[in-house]
Amino acid sequence: MVTTTSADGVLRSYYLSAVAEQLNKEANPLLAAIEQTSSDVWGKDVRKAAVYGVHGGVGAGTEEGDLPATAGGGYAQLTATLKNLYGRIEISDKAVRASRSDEGAFVDLLNTEMEQLIRSSSFNFGRMLFGDGSGKLGTVSAVSGTTYTLDSAKNFAVGMIVDVIEADGDSAAAGRTVTGVDYANKKITLSGASITGAQNCSIYVQGSKDMEITGLGAIFSDSETLYGLARADHPWLKPVSVAVGGALTENAVQKAIDLVEESAGSRVNFIVCSWGVRRALFKVLSAYRQIDTVELAGGAKAITFNGIPVVADRFCPAGTMYLLNTDDFKLHQLCDWQWLEGENGRILAQVPGKAVYTATLVKYAELLCSRPCGQAVLTGITEE
Repeated sequence: MVTTTSADGVLRSYYLSAVAEQLNKEANPLLAAIEQTSSDVWGKDVRKAAVYGVHGGVGAGTEEGDLPATAGGGYAQLTATLKNLYGRIEISDKAVRASRSDEGAFVDLLNTEMEQLIRSSSFNFGRMLFGDGSGKLGTVSAVSGTTYTLDSAKNFAVGMIVDVIEADGDSAAAGRTVTGVDYANKKITLSGASITGAQNCSIYVQGSKDMEITGLGAIFSDSETLYGLARADHPWLKPVSVAVGGALTENAVQKAIDLVEESAGSRVNFIVCSWGVRRALFKVLSAYRQIDTVELAGGAKAITFNGIPVVADRFCPAGTMYLLNTDDFKLHQLCDWQWLEGENGRILAQVPGKAVYTATLVKYAELLCSRPCGQAVLTGITEE
């Protein structure tokens, strides 16, 4: 007979490893290419020593002259707080009781819940990789009833629960559900009454403002600080940036790769761009040669540029191509995905006042790039 106790055992012994594997390796090709490690985690923070520059004790001289003076290579400590990442499922008591004598029906129920969890988590964690850590999804430019026009709608999906925040940080509305998304016209609809004064407000994932991982949006931004260090004092924290301002050319891509190798001794091994930029690159490459493909970790396939995989991602900004050395990135974590357990060690817990059980997956992690100067971005590319 199926009980919440037996369901606990199934979630713990069967689903956990399968879900963790899918979220770590299959949710996003870029995430799959980044090593996940528990090293450099100190309490609630990640503290990583980054080395920059070269050792000074090298030189030539006379046979009896002074030996070269030594000067250790530059060291700096990168510091960031581990972010709290959650994913929840809910099962009603009625559904549990209805399938109590039918194990197959209960397995189907759990499978459905876990598939929805993986789909939602993959969407949001993939989005975070390209974000700036703020959790901002878009900015409202116009309001008509419960329809909101935005600067971009690509970060939204039906079913998301969001907060609407005013420019001064005050809440205009909290816990609204996205009920519709019009990607072509950059519009969404939200549950509840029309929000007064929503124009120029920003929309964030529920409770996530300034709580997300430090994604590419932060690493490639013009922010004054990164990982607790001032960019003005540490120029190596600034990635290479090339404004294309028009049609993409093979030479532009190769030039950025060369600049990274020349200035930082880094080698680009992963390229990620928007869909329109990948089509532009495909057009350039297919004009005079056969396009090669490669299979990536997690099973995704990608075209290549001089042997470097090129992946398109829905969350990559339009007209943008990132050229990365994934060896410089690490997802530092306190632990891999785990079920949140109650005081009695149970995974499934009743929601107070409701005939519903809930289970929560948790991961405490942060993304660090130890050599930002070894990365590059092309912007202003005309999309196809």
